[in-house]
Amino acid sequence: MTDVLFPPLSVEKPDTEGILATWFVSDGAVVAADQLIAEVQVDKVSADVAAPVAGTIHLLVAEEAVVTQGAPIARIE
Repeated sequence: MTDVLFPPLSVEKPDTEGILATWFVSDGAVVAADQLIAEVQVDKVSADVAAPVAGTIHLLVAEEAVVTQGAPIARIE
């Protein structure tokens, strides 16, 4: 299993919270490595999140949820 982490977008404040803006996949979907799976936002900065590995994804965080940078947002088996 591989955790997908909320990326560090604010280097100066690594414990800053952000928002998981959009999921581009659904829970239980099969994803490819490097496939775009989500968009996150921190302090008006947005970033795309890609799957680090291929497999079945299990979403751990709902859209619009507040998440600390570096926290797991999904798990891929």
